[in-house]
Amino acid sequence: MIVLDTDVLIEIFDRQSAKGDEALRKLVERGGDVATTVINLHEILYGLEKYAKPVKDVLLLPIIEYTKRDAQLSAELELKAESSGRPVRRTDAMIAAIVLNRGAFLYTFDLKHFVVFKEFGLKLF
Repeated sequence: MIVLDTDVLIEIFDRQSAKGDEALRKLVERGGDVATTVINLHEILYGLEKYAKPVKDVLLLPIIEYTKRDAQLSAELELKAESSGRPVRRTDAMIAAIVLNRGAFLYTFDLKHFVVFKEFGLKLF
């Protein structure tokens, strides 16, 4: 499974984005399941509503919920990153935990936000 980060979703839904077209091509070539997290859904719905863009297409994506197990792992990830002097955004730790707990890949263009989690086993697409 490949989990799409908000920045990838934004590019894909921007019909004039060559970066989004390339991302979609890579996903189609790879095949398999594609989803996003409930955290990313919140982020993209906020942006779409704020800028009066249509939201119906994003609601068609499979959504991975945030569970108690994810909360436990995300707290650990955030604390470990913080104690090693590399603080992270809480939502990034939550997304990383969701992806890790499902053995999935994360597709993001914002590598600097997630590279810290690679040492904990996060796989990037």
